[in-house]
Amino acid sequence: MAEHAATTVTGPRAAPAKLEPNVVSITQDTVIGLASVAPTVSVTLTLAGLAVAAAYAGGVTLVILGIPMLIIANAYRRLNMWQANCGASFEWVGRAINPWLGFMTGWLMITAYITGGVSGGEVIGPSVLAVFGSGAAGGVWADIAIGTAVIAVMLVIAIIGIRITARTQVGIAVVEYTILVGIAVAALVATLTHTSGTIPISRDWFTLGGVGGHGSFVGAAVAAVFMYSGWEGGVYVNEESKRRHINPGRAALIVVGFLIILYTFAQIALQAAVSPKQLQAHADAPLVYIATTLGHSVWWGRLAALALALSVVALQGTTIVLGARIIYGMASHRTLPSFLANISHRYSTPVAASVLVGVLAIAITIIYLLATSVQNAFNLVVNLSGQLFAGFYILTGLALVVYYRRLILSSFWNFVILGVLPLGASAFLAWILVEYLKTTDTDQQLAMGGTLLLGVVLAFVARYGLKSPFFKIRREAWAPEGEVPGRHAAS
Repeated sequence: MAEHAATTVTGPRAAPAKLEPNVVSITQDTVIGLASVAPTVSVTLTLAGLAVAAAYAGGVTLVILGIPMLIIANAYRRLNMWQANCGASFEWVGRAINPWLGFMTGWLMITAYITGGVSGGEVIGPSVLAVFGSGAAGGVWADIAIGTAVIAVMLVIAIIGIRITARTQVGIAVVEYTILVGIAVAALVATLTHTSGTIPISRDWFTLGGVGGHGSFVGAAVAAVFMYSGWEGGVYVNEESKRRHINPGRAALIVVGFLIILYTFAQIALQAAVSPKQLQAHADAPLVYIATTLGHSVWWGRLAALALALSVVALQGTTIVLGARIIYGMASHRTLPSFLANISHRYSTPVAASVLVGVLAIAITIIYLLATSVQNAFNLVVNLSGQLFAGFYILTGLALVVYYRRLILSSFWNFVILGVLPLGASAFLAWILVEYLKTTDTDQQLAMGGTLLLGVVLAFVARYGLKSPFFKIRREAWAPEGEVPGRHAAS
């Protein structure tokens, strides 16, 4: 009797929670995209290496690589107008080309963001200690403690909500970019006024071959791909953005345009501020050394260390937020365990997915700091993450062409924008990727091959183990006004 009474008063189930819509502005979309790139970290990690690889013509390489990135950013903009959801390229490639390829795209996105986030693990500890004048005396366990604490704090912020996340990122960006640009301006002024210790800017710096023709474009391009990686970060919060079909795509274009200017200026100005010998001698923290040299004071160095530390903090924050939303988007189709698609009623965030990314980030950072030498780990992480980003950028460009295939020949402009340019950009990035893999060491090739193989295994688990309906979706294509999109495009 008691059991019967209990069943009669049971009401309807509460509606599932959703991400909070219309809270992220286009400015915040842009800042989140920049934070996922971590410009100060990228400049610091690649400044010396890019100077060597390009024979001081890194500025030219950065401009050239910026062009296909702008084209792919426009592909993101157009595809986001079609489907604005957290899965982004996972969804677009799966629906336009093939679900299996869509899953592999999502897998590349997840691994790229997590490994890319680890690239800041090596510099966060020394940077924080340098701000307080402690140098690198803390050792690896201090680095681990600081890195773990930063990820834990950013995880809490990510769980609490997208509003506080966006505001935190804006606050960090104002300080970080002010310091980075200020140091670059000071470096350029010192160079142009022939300050002792600087080197003159020559015409060779603006050629493909660099000084004496000794530059390697492919080698420099690999570093440049890593530097740009992550510019699309604002797209992954599109479900929470204002004008969700418009603003995230525009933000991606703004981010790439800003990075082209910032990176080119910073590379030319900073590499000229000290001698080649000194730049390579301080390759692990060139920004701090250059700032200290220019300002003739440790306080300038501490200011640079602060910018670097803030850049890592922002990077770790976006690694969690964006990685969690990619996972949420995939789990919504049951290509990942369905509990990862749960949204908190209290916070309107994917708590389970956020915790998963945060825990993985901490674990991988600890392994990264303990298990390998600094230089070997640095090279592996930087190069692998750049390749992974290039991989799903290529697939996104192809998805644009395939989805809009019925519109491409409607006008010359569409033929160029929807056909020639994205195909050219994808082919260019694919060429860089292939050329790099042909010349890189065996460890790097095995790392890339292992990542792809694991993705294939997980795809079969999703299809046959989780029985995801995503693998049965019909292909879609753009259709004219009044025609149901995809109705005649299934195959």
